[in-house]
Order: sequence, then C-alpha cells, then structure tokens
Amino acid sequence: MFDCDGTLWSGDAGTGFMKWTIEIGLVSREATDWIDSRYRGYMKGEVSEVAICGEMVQMYQRLREDELRRAAKNFFASQIEPNIFAEMKELVDELRGRGVDIWAVSSTNNWVIEEGMKRFGIPAERVLAARVQVKDGVVTDTILDVPTDEGKVASLKRASVTAPDAVFGNSVHDAAMLAIARRAFPVNPSPALSERSAQEGWPVYYPATVRPA
Repeated sequence: MFDCDGTLWSGDAGTGFMKWTIEIGLVSREATDWIDSRYRGYMKGEVSEVAICGEMVQMYQRLREDELRRAAKNFFASQIEPNIFAEMKELVDELRGRGVDIWAVSSTNNWVIEEGMKRFGIPAERVLAARVQVKDGVVTDTILDVPTDEGKVASLKRASVTAPDAVFGNSVHDAAMLAIARRAFPVNPSPALSERSAQEGWPVYYPATVRPA
C-alpha cells in the first residue's frame, strides 16, 4: 500500500490541482470563492482534514468528468511528474515485477491519482482516492470516499485488505494505515509522523532529493 503525495513524489498534488484549475479558469467564480473560504478555514484549523479533502473534489460539481481527466493529465505531466521520487518508482517497478499486489491510497482526487499511477503501472481499480459520484458523465457533489486518517483503513477494508504486508506513507494522516501493516515504512515523514515513527520503532526513509542535510 502506497500513499501518494509526499510518498511517491514531493508536494501536494491535491492542493496543487485545486490552485491550478482555478488559475486556468476551469472552476467558476462561485466555486472558487467557496473553496477559497473553506481552505482558509482549514489552514486556521476550523475545517477538518476529511472535510476539506472531500470539498476539494466537490468543487468540480457540474463539470464534465472527461474535462477533469484532461485537466488531470495536463496537470500531472507539467506539475507533478518531474517531482516523482526515482527510488520509489524503482521500488514499485521491482515489486510489480515480482507479482506483488500494489494499491495506491490517497486523499487527493481520483482523477489526478489515477493519472499519476499510470507512471507506476498501477491500474485504476487498485486506486483508492477521494471521489464523488459521476452521473451521465457529469461530476456531482455526492461523496463516495475520502481516504484519510482512519478512512484509509476503512477504504482498504472495503477492498478486502485488512492486513497489508507493507505500507508506505509520509504523513500523520497515514499513521492509521501504517499501523495495520506487517511492516510500516514512513517515507519523507512529516514532523508529526517522525515523532510517531520514533514511538513505534518504524524505520524512516528519505529519498535523495528531500534527504535532510
């Protein structure tokens, strides 16, 4: 099981996609004002992690999904792909070569994560990401899943995965998923996850491009 943002690449693709789609004018002024207010609340601690992750997908309601997929393709290629950790890409490739079942679990929207996983050879059916219902090709505001914190464990459980052999994550929001693994591997950990890793005895790994001096 692999988290994505900060684990397979540096940076936050979810927040990045939100800002990028606003900048290119994909999102209406009404939706822009709404998500800007909610994101400011999140940064102040007034909006929860699970709420903002869901709302960063709901903000695209009434747009056509094929339009979102084209945007995700362009965004990932230009903004995220250059930041993929080479070591993590090599690890995933090696595991795939051995026939290991691999899942990507992320609180970023499924359009971006599914696009990104094409670089890792992970099919869309093995992606658990924040998503909303799509009806007749049009995005709705009905949330289907927001895998973050304990929600990542719940999403895996619904996929019949309850005791993964190995989990890789970078954030405290991955801690619940790391805790159910036979082997937990914090990658490029946030300060909060570094502290949790020390308590749990989890070995910490930093890719070369983000390794502390």
